[in-house]
Amino acid sequence: MPRARKVDHIGIAVPDLKAAEALFERLLGKGADRHETVEDQKVTTAFFAIGETSLELLQATDPESPIARFLKKNGRGGIHHICFEVEGIEEILARYKRDGVQLIDEKPRIGAHGKKIAFIHPKSTGGVLIELSEPSLSEEDTQEER
Repeated sequence: MPRARKVDHIGIAVPDLKAAEALFERLLGKGADRHETVEDQKVTTAFFAIGETSLELLQATDPESPIARFLKKNGRGGIHHICFEVEGIEEILARYKRDGVQLIDEKPRIGAHGKKIAFIHPKSTGGVLIELSEPSLSEEDTQEER
């Protein structure tokens, strides 16, 4: 049966990526490990690795993006989602659908770092937006080399 491997990252919506990045650099004593713009999600990101988990700071690049909508309700920003790294993402989504879990994505799409991602609606998870991610083969190879 497909399973979760770890908490991959915690997504934090921010109104100003540069200011948030400077804050987290001071708090964590290190700079961001990766930056990426994900056109499909309409965000620019900064990732801070902390052990096996990362903090993902997300700034909207479009006023109609999910992050922009979140910030309209939560002007200062805040925790947007928790992401679990999984294996067998397609099987997991099919099982959740059969079990009546409300999915935002019934099929995975490509997210940051080329990973397959899919979101589960907060109505099915006690109010928490859950992201599932599965590394691409090249991402798994890179992680094993670390």
